[in-house]
Amino acid sequence: MSYSMPELIRTKRDGGVLTAEELKWIITGYTAYRIPDYQLSSLLMAIIFRGLNSRELAAWTDAMLYSGDVLDLSGTSMPKIDKHSTGGVGDKISITLAPLAAACGVAVPMMSGRGLGHTGGTLDKLEAIPGFRTRLEPDVFTRQLDELGLVLAGQSETLAPADRRIYALRDASGTVPSIPLISSSIMSKKLAEDLDGLVLDVKIGSGAWMKDVASGMELAETMVGIGRSHGTPVVGFLTDMDQPLGREVGNANEVIESIAVLRGDGPPDTTELTFRLGEEMLVLGGVAADRAEARSRLEGAVESGSGLEVLAKVIEAQGGDPNVLEDPSLLPSAASVHTVVADRAGFVERCDALAVGRSAVRLGAGRQVKDDDVDPGVGITIHAKVGDPVDVGDALGTVRYNTDDQLGACLQVLETAWVVSEEPQPSRPLILLEVR
Repeated sequence: MSYSMPELIRTKRDGGVLTAEELKWIITGYTAYRIPDYQLSSLLMAIIFRGLNSRELAAWTDAMLYSGDVLDLSGTSMPKIDKHSTGGVGDKISITLAPLAAACGVAVPMMSGRGLGHTGGTLDKLEAIPGFRTRLEPDVFTRQLDELGLVLAGQSETLAPADRRIYALRDASGTVPSIPLISSSIMSKKLAEDLDGLVLDVKIGSGAWMKDVASGMELAETMVGIGRSHGTPVVGFLTDMDQPLGREVGNANEVIESIAVLRGDGPPDTTELTFRLGEEMLVLGGVAADRAEARSRLEGAVESGSGLEVLAKVIEAQGGDPNVLEDPSLLPSAASVHTVVADRAGFVERCDALAVGRSAVRLGAGRQVKDDDVDPGVGITIHAKVGDPVDVGDALGTVRYNTDDQLGACLQVLETAWVVSEEPQPSRPLILLEVR
């Protein structure tokens, strides 16, 4: 069957329902470059406003899942458990969690994404490591998972190719914050991994795509339902993203902070979230009887250095320089530094994740258009977070930048990120809710 793309766009724009055949035709045509970006962008914007019903979502997800190859990892002896985040500012959990889980006996076939809008991407961070390859062919992906228990890669040309193209287009066309588009993007990638279980980190707050608990619950329940319909157990955690996670926002600097977590010297929030999500992965995989045993094993992987050792082997296997783990100065670093300071004394009431994320994109740590290159060496260090006391002149954040134009654009937003008040602020829980 052949359809008219303008007619399908009008149908969805006007609140109509697209058939499974029409949706499959759209995904197939876009993947094969028969449908141009501008037409799919129009359809994605219509979906932003009109949504997809449950039948449309199932058909859209399946069309993306089967737009290319689906991995057969049945030969992998370890349980295959993955984790995915919906995207946040300073969220480097995949880089800390995946090697720890692998060191504890869980195979992690992690296919990650690039930055979307103001949120960072695991692939961009990993590519800050000199030589690191994130594109692997399916046979290499499978072999490495069998040998090392961990792969940190993106979609190849043949694995979920529809999502790989649509993901980049959503970033550049302002069509990211949609529950159907987010859930189908995540689940098509994850179901293509032939998983035994999946742990989801659904971010809630200023720096997340889901701004409130209600929308986060809807997204988590949607993805848990998609997993259930495909026979894959999925557990979702709603976690706070009103302020950045950890202290570093960027690419190379987030890799450095990830190394610190694996050495047992990372910031408390990043460390705690790594362990909590890891507990669920080990229990889902059946390698730990309960959370207490899982926590003990994860902490042991930090203390023994086995998690760091797994990451070193993966970096080397994927063409990167594992020496960065011992000498982070080998990672890129921007040439200039500027410090944002407090203009009043008190307590930090707000450290706005959205403002920090947008500032990092203006530095070049993310993309403003689809084909932008990412600068791995720029970034922001957060010195003051919610509840911290500050005096006049104290450092709130340090900016690493390469050009004055980048710095100026960054500071227009970054200087609005902090609000200082006279009274101490109560802390917000890191983990808000669980969905099973």
